[in-house]
Amino acid sequence: MASMAHSLTLPSVGSSLVGQLNDSAKSKRRTIAQAASTGRKNLKKSASLSVSGFQSFSGMRKASAVDALTVKQGKDLKSVVAKSMAVAGHSRPSRGVTFAMFERFTEKAIKVIMLAQEEARRLGHNFVGTEQILLGLIGEGTGIAAKVLKSMGVNLKEARVEVEKIIGRGSGFVAVEIPFTPRAKRVLELSLEEARQLGHNYIGTEHLLLGLLREGEGVAARVLENLGADPSNIRTQVIRMVGENNEAVGVGGGSGSGSNKMPTLEEYGTNLTKLAEEGKLDPVVGRVAQIERVTQILGRRTKNNPCLIGEPGVGKTAVAEGLAQRIASGDVPETIEGKKVITLDMGLLVAGTKYRGEFEERLKKLMEEIKQADDIILVIDEVHTLIGAGAAEGAIDAANILKPALARGELQCIGATTLDEYRKHIEKDPALERRFQPVLVPEPTVEETIEILKGLRERYEIHHKLRYTDEALIAAAQLSYQYISDRFLPDKAIDLIDEAGSKVRLKHAQLPEEARELDKQLRAVTKEKNEAVRGQDFEKAGELRDKEMELKAQISVFIEKGKEQMKAESETGDVGPTVEESDIQQIVAAWTGIPMEKVSSDESDRLLKMEDTLHNRVIGQDEAVKAISRAIRRARVGLKNPNRPIASFIFSGPTGVGKSELAKALASYYFGSEEAMVRLDMSEFMERHTVSKLIGSPPGYVGYSEGGQLTEAVRRRPYTVVLFDEIEKAHPDVFNMMLQILEDGRLTDSKGRTVDFKNTLLIMTSNVGSSVIEKGGGGIGFQLDYGEKDSSYNRIKSLVNEELKQYFRPEFLNRLDEIIVFRQLTKLEVKEIADIMLKEVFERLKKKEIDLQVTERFRDRVVDEGYSPSYGARPLRRAIMRLLEDSMAERMLSGEIKEGDSAIIDVDSDGGVTVLNGTTGTSTNTAIDQAPAGIA
Repeated sequence: MASMAHSLTLPSVGSSLVGQLNDSAKSKRRTIAQAASTGRKNLKKSASLSVSGFQSFSGMRKASAVDALTVKQGKDLKSVVAKSMAVAGHSRPSRGVTFAMFERFTEKAIKVIMLAQEEARRLGHNFVGTEQILLGLIGEGTGIAAKVLKSMGVNLKEARVEVEKIIGRGSGFVAVEIPFTPRAKRVLELSLEEARQLGHNYIGTEHLLLGLLREGEGVAARVLENLGADPSNIRTQVIRMVGENNEAVGVGGGSGSGSNKMPTLEEYGTNLTKLAEEGKLDPVVGRVAQIERVTQILGRRTKNNPCLIGEPGVGKTAVAEGLAQRIASGDVPETIEGKKVITLDMGLLVAGTKYRGEFEERLKKLMEEIKQADDIILVIDEVHTLIGAGAAEGAIDAANILKPALARGELQCIGATTLDEYRKHIEKDPALERRFQPVLVPEPTVEETIEILKGLRERYEIHHKLRYTDEALIAAAQLSYQYISDRFLPDKAIDLIDEAGSKVRLKHAQLPEEARELDKQLRAVTKEKNEAVRGQDFEKAGELRDKEMELKAQISVFIEKGKEQMKAESETGDVGPTVEESDIQQIVAAWTGIPMEKVSSDESDRLLKMEDTLHNRVIGQDEAVKAISRAIRRARVGLKNPNRPIASFIFSGPTGVGKSELAKALASYYFGSEEAMVRLDMSEFMERHTVSKLIGSPPGYVGYSEGGQLTEAVRRRPYTVVLFDEIEKAHPDVFNMMLQILEDGRLTDSKGRTVDFKNTLLIMTSNVGSSVIEKGGGGIGFQLDYGEKDSSYNRIKSLVNEELKQYFRPEFLNRLDEIIVFRQLTKLEVKEIADIMLKEVFERLKKKEIDLQVTERFRDRVVDEGYSPSYGARPLRRAIMRLLEDSMAERMLSGEIKEGDSAIIDVDSDGGVTVLNGTTGTSTNTAIDQAPAGIA
């Protein structure tokens, strides 16, 4: 390694040299920063970094670690390398000149040098030559040099293979300090010359590549030649890309010819006017008044900053885009003609500013660029994020930095925020509020939304490659307005047509079976090829690449056939996939759970036979079942009042007659399952303070963030049965709160959100009037003929209504659709209920592989013991538990009844329960005392 005598040393940052240089760097860097054209921000902080911070760099072995430390320590590496150049080797360049050169390195160029060092370590070499710099240029990946080399077919894997072929691997021992070879040092000097010739005040990856090409005699030149890359062609491509995409990074900010005058603004902003000129913005329909008001405010001399305020999704950002489109088309007053509308990304602006002063400096540069350009209209979406943005301990936030410029009119800024955020953040700061002129952006009407959708139709048709019918657009606006209450137009309607288009496209975008099979083979071949490349089996990889290209060609044939078929269909008038009204209805149904589709013949039969189905679970109570069924049919065919709940009932009657059971049966049959029912036991809301549990605790109280039991449940499932069990036990304030639910189908929770109850069925159960029913209920529905039954029922119903008026206020009862009085159960009805309860026991035993049967005598015994006009069907459940379940439990525990056996339950002449094992023929008796009806 004699040739290394004159080499430039690139010290590992953990070397002792760093410790010596760090102290002197503190005093000298201030002078260097003043000498630079704009001053590098990281140079200010580098002097404060400790030696231990540098030492963490010396053990780095992976490129990912390089990425993590590039920004943090890049400027310190410049100073260390520059000072090292001043003391290393025989050629001693001026320390100031060397320092100035490295101060001009961009972050990407610094990363290339660091990657070159890593490549040297990987190959086990004690030097950094031109070949390592080439590998660093390729490995950096995002700079102009990497893009040009990639376009020439040069990739990192092949380049590494060529480098190893030419120079081989080292001994494996790598010194702490890795020096540059003289050729590599020459490349760095030539890169500075190339930058000067191009008029650039920075050194980027493109200049390093040009220096590499200009040196022309090192290993890097041979590697490029072996890979088939023409140096002259590479140079031409670099010069062309520099003209198109100037990196504009470094101390000078690219002040040379063709440099970027607004690097900060272009890095952290998006030019909406340019996008509008290129036709990349969606058309803005309507919002004429808001755009004109914004234009008017922008023309003011001072405080010319409009602030768009509106609910999320109403189109605040669209107003700014509409202004950009007007400027692009020239349809604006001369006061803002030719201006650029640029939207600022606050998240990107704050990102990476870890140390105090970084964010302020970045924002100041931004403001200086806007002031110098004098033709910028800045758009800050979510303008409330200015409050506190970038404010480290003792630092100033973005809002306070911008206030002077906003007041003087030096900065034209359009803000956009929601009503809640404006009230929460901006109104609290009067100094900031007075600098913005509020412009309210209201939610568009359904008719305006339809026009907006028609304006956007073409963009979505091109994206999804299908057509939207007018009926689909109208349905999207109307259904989203009616059924999606927690979002705003036009956003929710646009989302509907977008998702409907995606759904229809997926149905029709399937490749033919042969093409799908080829696609599977292609993925398998590609995976195998990549594994072969990783294993350096290049011969096999080449064969697989040929097979991969062949499969791609075959798939493209199928795709072309599909395009030709679509073209032929369009010529014959077949427009291909179309989004219909039914597709929109399906999406709304998927979002809300509310059935939207037209009633099918199967569903019609179900609705017409609803009473029969409900009677399978609820015995008797014909009036209640009919009332429920009528309400569901009205709602399903669309005849119910759209501004009220589906129906609201009070079920009044004695205990145990089926009030709660009917609500469960309805939820299970029509709404999908019993879980579709929201059940609230009103005995939990007897105190005044418990009322807040329904809508959520007020701000400042425990549980505020959790929401209300009622409002949250209905928000999550708007199409449901809401059961208020034993409503008379609730505090009177509950009834006051329910008035707006019954009349308007809405309720506002503690957070101010409106919850929609228009698709709920409200059922309130009550035991009020039980005494009246018991007194007048002898033989109702059993011993009387139909005429007498009806007259007796109506008489009792009127008496119950009178009693309800004593418990509930008239305005509450007047809002109910119907008050349904449940009859007392007759003995015949109790027998039918007994059959249902016995079937449930049979099902439970069947799961244990025991077949159970009961005799008619046992059934009569159960009915006799379980029948109680006062307590309804609940004593029946206790009778079954005592007579049947207890007897079976004893036999199963004693081993008389086992899995796989059959059992017959009977009653002997003495009234004892007999359990007969149908498999073995043995029987046992159980003496059970006769229990009185009612509570045993």
